[in-house]
Amino acid sequence: MRIASVLVPLPVPEAFDYEVPEGMTLARGDHVAAPLGPRLVRGIVAEVFETTGSNRRLKAVEQRLDDPSLPPGTVEFVEWAGRWTLSAPGEMAATALKGLRAPRPRPERRVRRIEGRTPNRPTPARTAVLEALGGRSLPSAELARASGVSAGVVKGLLDEGVLETVEIEAVAAFDPANPDHAPSILNPDQAAAAQAMAEGVQGGGFRPFLLDGVTGSGKTEAYLEAVAQTLRDDPDAQVLILLPEIALTQALIERITARFGAAPAEWHSGVAPPRRRQVWEAVVAGRCSIVVGARSALFLPFRNLRLLIVDEEHDSSFKQEDGLVYHGRDLAVARARIEGAAVVLASATPSLETLWNARAGRYGWLRLGARHGAAVLPDIALLDLRESPPDPQTWLSQPLREAIGETLARGEQTLLFLNRRGYAPVVLCRACGHRMTAPDTDSWLVEHRYTGRLVCHLTGFSMAKPRHCPSCGAEDTLVPVGPGVERVEEEVRQLFPQARTAVFSSDTAPDARSARALIQRMTDGEIDILVATQAAAKGHNFPRLTLVGVVDADLGLRGGDLRAAERTYQLLAQATGRAGRADRPGRAILQTWTPEHPVLQALAAGDRDAFVEAEMAEREAGSLPPYGRLAALILSSENAAAVEKTAAELAQAIPNAERLEVYGPADAPLALVRGRRRKRLLVRADRDVDLQGFLRAWLARVKVPGSVRLTVDVDPYSFL
Repeated sequence: MRIASVLVPLPVPEAFDYEVPEGMTLARGDHVAAPLGPRLVRGIVAEVFETTGSNRRLKAVEQRLDDPSLPPGTVEFVEWAGRWTLSAPGEMAATALKGLRAPRPRPERRVRRIEGRTPNRPTPARTAVLEALGGRSLPSAELARASGVSAGVVKGLLDEGVLETVEIEAVAAFDPANPDHAPSILNPDQAAAAQAMAEGVQGGGFRPFLLDGVTGSGKTEAYLEAVAQTLRDDPDAQVLILLPEIALTQALIERITARFGAAPAEWHSGVAPPRRRQVWEAVVAGRCSIVVGARSALFLPFRNLRLLIVDEEHDSSFKQEDGLVYHGRDLAVARARIEGAAVVLASATPSLETLWNARAGRYGWLRLGARHGAAVLPDIALLDLRESPPDPQTWLSQPLREAIGETLARGEQTLLFLNRRGYAPVVLCRACGHRMTAPDTDSWLVEHRYTGRLVCHLTGFSMAKPRHCPSCGAEDTLVPVGPGVERVEEEVRQLFPQARTAVFSSDTAPDARSARALIQRMTDGEIDILVATQAAAKGHNFPRLTLVGVVDADLGLRGGDLRAAERTYQLLAQATGRAGRADRPGRAILQTWTPEHPVLQALAAGDRDAFVEAEMAEREAGSLPPYGRLAALILSSENAAAVEKTAAELAQAIPNAERLEVYGPADAPLALVRGRRRKRLLVRADRDVDLQGFLRAWLARVKVPGSVRLTVDVDPYSFL
């Protein structure tokens, strides 16, 4: 008998086996309808094999579905990603099918001529309609415009039976990219990097690269030239470019369109489901050569993926924390290896993991050491707040205020950077000291003056700011503590009332459209002072921006996060790198209470290597990534006793293993989220230890009750 192993979209650890009915032909990647309990479910065939007999009575596959099969590389990637992240392979397969499961676009209503029918009264207007239509089908309004008549003339021909209405299925048309449409003029470093990447693709097989260039060095132009060469060599090649933020996609799409004379496909949560369906079908059919998208685009069914680019590869947004937990950068490298493609990790501030691989020779290391054209890197100055503190209840010191005024006088732009949304991060009662927190969650409520509400940025809970303290009942005693971007903007408007000021954060630009509009206003010079979170620190190019003021350079250095120093260096380097990207020199001023901190000293000196060496030495001493590996187990439940019991059972069931330690269980720093109690265990292993094998053996020893949710996070980025 023939058996099909089918991945079903459920959190089960392996594929289900079904008998293949006589006469049915199935292959790896085919879509099938298979019985699961009382219902039929869609599944993906992972394997088909023959056996002489079975002691199990297997259900049979109901039918093979007509949808395009997933390419073998996609199926292999889905299976690998499930093993790597310890996620159910069926859930990974469901991610790969999201585009197919989206609704189809509505059919387009058009009119066409009925063969052999002529109008009873062939007036000039009717004749013009028929001549404009010819043998085509057109939307009614478009036909009326093309023939220069009113819509009533077209309707009359429809009523008379000369024309008929038909529904045409909407099929996305992706114009082929022309690699020679508008080539960029590259400097020698860019040309050498582009050539190396293109030769990596030409050589075939898996070829990873780090494209390491300072901010404004022209990394995008270099990798787009590699894309062009890839398409010259193989017009059927497919290229995927991953970005960490939806807000960055439009600018890149415009650059790709200008470079290749055709727009790429777009894939992220801001794309309407019917359009995602069209992109999915175009990718699997090979009708789409360039895709720009977020991390989930990794699961698209590419048939001939030759080049994969991860722009801003260091960005923590590539790590998905909810649902399926995975890191887009790591899975991108794996997808390229499985497909036998080249992968380029591009960044001005590469992650330590990527730098470690480049230093070890595992990745080709391509460096762009200077800004493109006449632009130069900005001067960075540390402003010691112990010597120049702001006035009480203000956040901008006098030297920074003066620098803003000078910049305004020259007709140039200022970016004030503070990675904290809202008006104030804490609201407390000055009578009893009570801090406002979200119900059933340990996180503090953030005041938002624009909406007049207190918001939990973890759960999304919001409430109107109360007049009375919920703890002591005192009236009008709730006060904001600390600054957010809204509070800084309020101060800027008071200091510079003539300046055109705006705030850029996920609150003021919650979707791709509003973010694009704000970025365009800044690019066009319609904003003088932009107060922004990290939303503005990633990849944007504002030609008139010459001053970046960092309001609180110490913010990210607080706490015990493994990557706090690395993330702070990356974020501040990216933020300050927005200044002076055109022909006007730029500068950055970092307000700090600890100017002696190694991160800030390295930034001011422009000495990334010194910071990397110091940080690498600390990681190596503790056998932490990239010299070791980490994994976290997070238990959560509304039943606190069940969490405690399960955590204790896990602690007692730890397998014996060398060169590996388990810490915990301990309460998570945010021990209560949405009414669920949370416990964490952290595993540290030497780099050559099979961490996933250890975790599988460990978890097999403990039955986690249904009331407790267990999340496995391989290579955790959040320690909350």
